[in-house]
Amino acid sequence: MFLKKILSSFRGKNSAHPTAEHSEPATSNTNPFAGLELAENSSPAITPDSSIEAPWLIIGLGNPGAKYEPTRHNIGYMAVDRLLDDIADKQAQAAFLVPAEAVDAQVFCSRLDGQPVIIARANSYMNDSGVAIGLLARKFDIPADKIVIVHDELDLPLGQVRIKEGGSENGHNGLRSTTEHLATRNYVRIRMGIGRPPKGTKVIDHVLEPFTEDETDGSLERSVSNAAQAAYLVVTEGVPKAQNIIHSA
Repeated sequence: MFLKKILSSFRGKNSAHPTAEHSEPATSNTNPFAGLELAENSSPAITPDSSIEAPWLIIGLGNPGAKYEPTRHNIGYMAVDRLLDDIADKQAQAAFLVPAEAVDAQVFCSRLDGQPVIIARANSYMNDSGVAIGLLARKFDIPADKIVIVHDELDLPLGQVRIKEGGSENGHNGLRSTTEHLATRNYVRIRMGIGRPPKGTKVIDHVLEPFTEDETDGSLERSVSNAAQAAYLVVTEGVPKAQNIIHSA
């Protein structure tokens, strides 16, 4: 029950589909994506608007489905959910993901301090995350340096968050898929520590296991909160300032 309660707090008001708590997304002239409208089946038809600057893309990596929801591999999903809740609080309007079949993802589009941004989750499993990322990048002409990938990181302890530009994938299959479909490594990563597995435990088992009760006692909450803040700061303040703030936390 403890983990279910914590995961519920991470999701907060956010959901993949509108609920009774949500109103339809605002369609005012502050929306940077002309042509993004919810169809009757709640699937937005996304069309880029060449009259505006390329948006940022923030995407959390993970595996879809309830059985993967509480696992270490899905900590990137948790951070995206927290970011959406933070945006809802800041902007005093609903912020939730809706299906976008054309890009094989769930998306939310808005502005953060004037910067157009798409926040997303891929519909595919971790190893194919790059499919949706590539589709979104091409659809909106998003350069790699405006793509922010939020993911789990074995080489950092739980609770530690680090921001990095470019570099190797370090064996992470979600990053490998991203690099393949973007044809570059020059995107931004928000690395959320989950720690190395204990001796005798395989990496695949470690990342696909739920967080333990000890891990959820402060460290997981701190990591999710800091990663959501990191994504916000990268978009609104730039990578160097975001690194100064988050790496000092």
